[in-house]
Amino acid sequence: MGHRLSKITTRTGDAGETGLGDRSRVPKDSARIAALGEVDELNSVIGLLLAEPVPDGVREALLGVQHDLFDLGGELSIPGFATLTARHVERLESLVEAFNHDLPQLKEFILPGGSRSAALAHLGRTVCRRAERTVVGLARAEPVSEAARIYLNRLSDVLFVIGRVLNRHAGIPDVLWQKDERR
Repeated sequence: MGHRLSKITTRTGDAGETGLGDRSRVPKDSARIAALGEVDELNSVIGLLLAEPVPDGVREALLGVQHDLFDLGGELSIPGFATLTARHVERLESLVEAFNHDLPQLKEFILPGGSRSAALAHLGRTVCRRAERTVVGLARAEPVSEAARIYLNRLSDVLFVIGRVLNRHAGIPDVLWQKDERR
């Protein structure tokens, strides 16, 4: 690893192609590279959220997610390779249950917002949904593990619930959607 990252500017992508983990070259606008980019963007949004003061349990969960997303990027960079498993999905489902347990039941849809950290969690949720759509599109044409697709679906649920947790932690109510006649 020490020598792999010692040269950052390689010029190998100047012709519009990039290398995958299996040493094959693909166009930078390929579906696989688009999926990699979406997952990388999601990881960056979560990093931005983690720059905010968040409760320790949320921080620990999201740091784990960042490592999983980096692993997912590795998985996507090698066609046919899989790193995420049902265990990763189950961990996210457990997080949803644990974080949601003490929250009041929703009777209306909520809008992204409230505290800054909650708004960032909702931004992460929307980026996650986009990454999921891109990975699903890739899976129609090339091998992608089922666990990877399901993981992104569950992660958007985690980020939704974390947004609510962060608003509660900040003492700010969720922003409830109001039907047109109530506005």
